[in-house]
Amino acid sequence: RVGIVEMDRVELSNLHRQVLYATEDVGKSKALAAKERLQALNPLVRVDAYPVRLTSENALEILKGYEVLVDASDNFPTRYLVNDAAVLLNKPLVFGAIYQFDGQVAVFHHPTEEGEMGPCYRCLFPKPPPPGSVPSCAEAGVFGVLPGVVGALMGAEVLKVLLGLGKPLAGHLLLYDALEAGFRKLKVRRNPACPVCGDNPTQRELIDYEAFCGL
Repeated sequence: RVGIVEMDRVELSNLHRQVLYATEDVGKSKALAAKERLQALNPLVRVDAYPVRLTSENALEILKGYEVLVDASDNFPTRYLVNDAAVLLNKPLVFGAIYQFDGQVAVFHHPTEEGEMGPCYRCLFPKPPPPGSVPSCAEAGVFGVLPGVVGALMGAEVLKVLLGLGKPLAGHLLLYDALEAGFRKLKVRRNPACPVCGDNPTQRELIDYEAFCGL
């Protein structure tokens, strides 16, 4: 069972990097077009399409039915929202991000190989960057193959978490440099004072993430 939450519609400029879609999908709902494509690949897979914006009001209801959450969003309010929802629902979160030629992959709120609960996104990034300081893909551009590389790495982490295989990237941030064809893996520790996943959490519900990010 796969759930896809996406409010946007397919644009021609998406097609060089979002290979799930084709030219005839331009103008369609991304969530519904993705469902159609995935079920054409395997009709035995249940695909739930949510052509809506994920918000503090609907996130817990939408996400509660899935074992692993995946954040492939392109904005900071959604990243903090999905992270906090994962912690509140006690579900692992596979995270990926891209910028021009660089990618990041991590697994948050999942036990590390030492058996301790790993960090959440807020442990790594306690505060969002100032508004406008990080250009979007539309503004900065992105290497067309990069989302495919990062997406495949994220898919591998999802399968490892679901199947109990290998060592998921819990407690680590994987960095990929497409220009150098290089990887680096950084250690990330859980913050005991984290307001969401810390020893004494102070935030026990979803908040206004647009305001939290200063938007």
